[in-house]
Amino acid sequence: MTELRNVERELDRFRLRSVAAAFFVLIAFGLLSSRLIYLQVYRHDELSTRAEANRIAVLPVVPNRGRILDRNGVVLASNYTAYTLEITPSKVENLEETINALAQVVEIQPRDRRRFKRQMEESKSFESLPIRTKLTDVEVARFLAQRFRFAGVDIKARLFRNYPLGETGSHMLGYIGRINQAEKKAMEDWDEDVQANYRGTEYIGKLGLEQNYESELHGATGYEEVETSAGGRAVRRLNSRPPTPGNELHLSIDIKLQAMVEELFGERRGALVAIDPRNGEVLAFVSKPTFDPNLFVDGIDADSWRDLNENPDKPLLNRAMRGTYPPGSTFKPYMAMAALNTGKRSPSLVIQDNLSYSFGGRTFGSAEGDRAGPKDMRLAIVTSSNVYFYSLANEMGVDLIHDQLEPFGFGRKTDIDLQGEVTGVLPSQDWKRRYFAKSPANQKWFPGETISLGIGQGYNSFTMLQLATAVSTLSTGGQRYKPRLVREIEDVVRHDQRHIASDALSALPLRPADVDVIRNAMNGVTLEGTSRAVFAGAGYQSGGKTGTAQAIGLRAGQTYKDIKADERKRDHSLYIAFAPLEAPRVALALIVENAGFGSTSAAPIARRVFDYVLRNEYPSEEDIALVRQGKATAPVGKPRNPADIPLPTGTGASVTMGLVPAPELAASEAALAASAASAQASGPAPVPAPPKPASAALPVLAPAPRPSSGVQP
Repeated sequence: MTELRNVERELDRFRLRSVAAAFFVLIAFGLLSSRLIYLQVYRHDELSTRAEANRIAVLPVVPNRGRILDRNGVVLASNYTAYTLEITPSKVENLEETINALAQVVEIQPRDRRRFKRQMEESKSFESLPIRTKLTDVEVARFLAQRFRFAGVDIKARLFRNYPLGETGSHMLGYIGRINQAEKKAMEDWDEDVQANYRGTEYIGKLGLEQNYESELHGATGYEEVETSAGGRAVRRLNSRPPTPGNELHLSIDIKLQAMVEELFGERRGALVAIDPRNGEVLAFVSKPTFDPNLFVDGIDADSWRDLNENPDKPLLNRAMRGTYPPGSTFKPYMAMAALNTGKRSPSLVIQDNLSYSFGGRTFGSAEGDRAGPKDMRLAIVTSSNVYFYSLANEMGVDLIHDQLEPFGFGRKTDIDLQGEVTGVLPSQDWKRRYFAKSPANQKWFPGETISLGIGQGYNSFTMLQLATAVSTLSTGGQRYKPRLVREIEDVVRHDQRHIASDALSALPLRPADVDVIRNAMNGVTLEGTSRAVFAGAGYQSGGKTGTAQAIGLRAGQTYKDIKADERKRDHSLYIAFAPLEAPRVALALIVENAGFGSTSAAPIARRVFDYVLRNEYPSEEDIALVRQGKATAPVGKPRNPADIPLPTGTGASVTMGLVPAPELAASEAALAASAASAQASGPAPVPAPPKPASAALPVLAPAPRPSSGVQP
């Protein structure tokens, strides 16, 4: 039987479906239209700005860091740029696999991985971190040809610091290093404009002049507006403001003198500070052993850090201003000056020296080889009589000694233009109460503790910077200056030079006749005293004083022979001096640790410094060898002209790496962008231009010393 179709019902059903579909389409188009109107009209300005931001990236351009030069224009710190391979962890899915794949393209050593891991712990995941620095041109080309394989990995041109003389003057110069989390936290308290100036900057001065003059050296950050592709690649530069390079520091240091002194020390530990007493300018600032600041520039590896930090010689300790030592007999001229100033002693008063001094049931001894007999003030200084100054200290008392010697700079900071200086200890009764605040039984000052102060022992503990400042003040009859390392700051854009004068402090009220007594006695030390053999035939008159200070205190019944077997327990060798006698141009203080008598190890170095400054003489190779062995007196061999002596070359000199000229980081980035485009279009990237160097060229605080006595002069 045939079934009849209901055509009308099917047509009604079709019409209903058509109306529903048309209604749905109408609603959909309505929604699209309303969304279009909302986006194009109501949110036009906002979205237009966001689209422009996606198209245009504003990039900070890091300025060239200011150079550091010595007084003769020798470059001590400069810059270069190098290509670095960097990873942004937040853009990488599997970091370990990516690094392993990169290692097939460029060399990545285990120390690079360790350094990258350490930087990840100190940084945020969205920051770009270097996995390899100082890529060669071949490595750059190899990576650019395969860049498409590595999302979140890129090559950047980074600014690096270079210390061309390596270890020479490292404690004075300091170094720069990557900004750590603690420093970033401290930066949050800076003014907004100062914080803005560090956008794009990853390095900051850590120690020395690099740290203290950070604001001068850093410069002003520039910017670039760059049009980018959908993939984030730079297409072209739209606008820019070039960075302003940092200012140059011109130091008072003579780096050839500095290098000579460091060579004279050899492998021995110690420090020397030489000052021009006429203005407070520092001529040499030596701490031995030194370290290579280039190791810190792109992050020191764990092995190098361990070698430095665990070295028993403490190469990171700035001994010139953070190492504190008993001054030994170099303290005696100041004790004599205090006696004259207070009237406790006259120059002609004679004290019988029987080579021992008894007080409170204890006997204080004299040096081996000292001669008994009557001694006035001059002879007591020339022969370094312990007994004379034991009795003087007892007569003066600890507080009077403190009040008279503190104005010379003992026991307080000199305010040199470096951070981290320590105060040392010039004891007083009040100091002892404060120092032993948690031990009331030890707060009382006992008269017997005063005796050793007279010969520079006991609680006395000073830096070589303080001793050099004190001898500078004494040599000028009381004129005082704050010591300074920087003499000029040059704006390299405007070529303006700003002279930095040392601050003149109020002069000490010393009587000229009293000063003459002390200066003549110190001159006698070089003519007939403990340093006479060293200054024989000098051709100029100088004043000096040797010192031999105990490194450790002697226990009851112990003698010097008992401790001489251990080199690190032997006495320190010290010398303070100034020259020429009547119109001093240089004053210095130095110590050679555990080297014995001041006349055998420290004084010979002082003589060579004076010969260099006053006679333009550089010691012969034979003479340098004898000084380093502690066997020198007067110079031997034919002295050389300093101009003929080459400066040392450091490991950081940019001659072995694939480096890019420093002046424009932006140009380097543009070159990379062009290379990337070429690599994507035609395979291997072109090799960058041959590199050239840039044009023109943790400290340990010594504890307060325990009282000791019976030291040799």
